[in-house]
Amino acid sequence: MISKHISDKEGVYSVTAIRRGIDNIPNEEQLNNMKLLAEKVFEPLREWVGGPIKINSFFRCVELNKAIGGSHKSQHCRGQAIDIDDTFGKATNAEMYNWIKENLDFDQMIWEFGDDDNPNWVHISYVSEDTNRNRCLKASRVGGKTTYSVI
Repeated sequence: MISKHISDKEGVYSVTAIRRGIDNIPNEEQLNNMKLLAEKVFEPLREWVGGPIKINSFFRCVELNKAIGGSHKSQHCRGQAIDIDDTFGKATNAEMYNWIKENLDFDQMIWEFGDDDNPNWVHISYVSEDTNRNRCLKASRVGGKTTYSVI
């Protein structure tokens, strides 16, 4: 188990990896990063939400990240980022975003697309207490390209 509410399988699950036969398994350092993020961000959030939170993406090996068109600098590849989504109706993505912003330490959090009321999902990263930036961004598509603005 990565944490109380995240299984090893859930932390590495990817339809793309399965379909393409990609071995999406973290090394020890990446797994330790995943455990730290789960401890510092996911578990406190889940306690506040009071129920399950869908994980869209957690760890991505470099091959998987490339296959999905992820950034070559993606913190997912280091086990330091997680994408979450309110599929279970316990709290909206906007509510989770705002709660994290007000209550937790994090490196970067992205309001991923959606509209001004609710993102389609929330990206959160955690590096360390000493280096976290608590940086909040909003992802938008402009002319077919993803752009980020500070919010």
